Amino acid sequence: MTPILHALSSHLDALPPQERKLGEYILESPAAVLHLGITELANTCGVSPSTITRFCKTFHFKGFPDFKMKLAGELAHKPADTQYQDIIAGNDLQKIVEAMEANHLASITDTTRLLDMNQLAQAVKALCGAKRIDLYGVATSSVVAQDFYQKLIRIGKNCTAFADSHMQITSASSLGAGDAALAISYSGETPETIDALRCAKDSGAVTLSLTQYGQNRLASLADIALFSSSLEEGMRRGDMASRIAQLHVIDILFTGMVSLEFEDYIPKLESSYQNVQIYRKTQGGQNLC
Repeated sequence: MTPILHALSSHLDALPPQERKLGEYILESPAAVLHLGITELANTCGVSPSTITRFCKTFHFKGFPDFKMKLAGELAHKPADTQYQDIIAGNDLQKIVEAMEANHLASITDTTRLLDMNQLAQAVKALCGAKRIDLYGVATSSVVAQDFYQKLIRIGKNCTAFADSHMQITSASSLGAGDAALAISYSGETPETIDALRCAKDSGAVTLSLTQYGQNRLASLADIALFSSSLEEGMRRGDMASRIAQLHVIDILFTGMVSLEFEDYIPKLESSYQNVQIYRKTQGGQNLC
C-alpha cells in the first residue's frame, strides 16, 4: 500500500460519512480514479464535487488534480514489497541487517515521494529568514530536533531545541514576527508539541510542522506542513524507520538552506569545522566536540 492509500486507510473511520464513502472507493479502485474527472468521480461515488474538494484539503492536497497527480506517481513507482519488516524472535544477524536496510530505504523513498516542493521551498525560505528558530519535539522526535539544532548552530542560526514541555511554552511565548518555530511529532497528536506550536503561532512566529503523512492536529495548525512516511506500524520497532524518515527531511531542509544562502552559510560552516579541529589539537587530540 502506498503512503497516500495507507494514510487514507488509517484515517477512514474518522472521516465524515460522505468523505468516507469517497475514501472507500479510492481504496478499492485507486487506478480507476486516475481516469475520472471530479464530476465523474462524484457521480460514481454518489457524492458532490465539493465533497471531493474537501476530502483533498483534508489530506493536504491543493485540489483534486494535485491528488490525482501524486497518487499516479505513487502507483507508478510502487515497490514490489512495501511491507515494513518487524522484529522477530531468533532472527540471525544477517536477516536483521537486511530488514533494517529494507525498512530505512523504504522510509526514505516513501518520504521523498510525499514531499511537496512548494511547501518545502517555503520552509527553507522561512528558516533562512528567521531571526530566531525554536525546535520542539519530545521522546524520539526530540532526537531529530537536536540533530537539526546542531546543524543550524554550525551556520550561525540563533536557535534552540526544547524537549521539556514547560520550556517549549516559555520560549514560544517570547517569539515574535520574524521568528520561526518547527514542531516535530511523528503522530502529529503529541499534546505538548501542539500546545507549543500554537503558542508560537499566537506570538506571531511562522510555524512549521514535521509529522507522519495524513490528517493530524499539528499539521493542520502549522503555516507550513511537511510530512514523512506513515507506513511504519507496530509497537516493537522503536520508531526506527520513522526517525530515519524525519532525519531525511531535516537533511533536505538544511541542505536547501545552505544552497539558498550559500555565500553566507558556507564560510560559517567551514569556520565552525576549522575551529573544532584547532580545539581538538590544543586538547591533546581528544575528541571533545
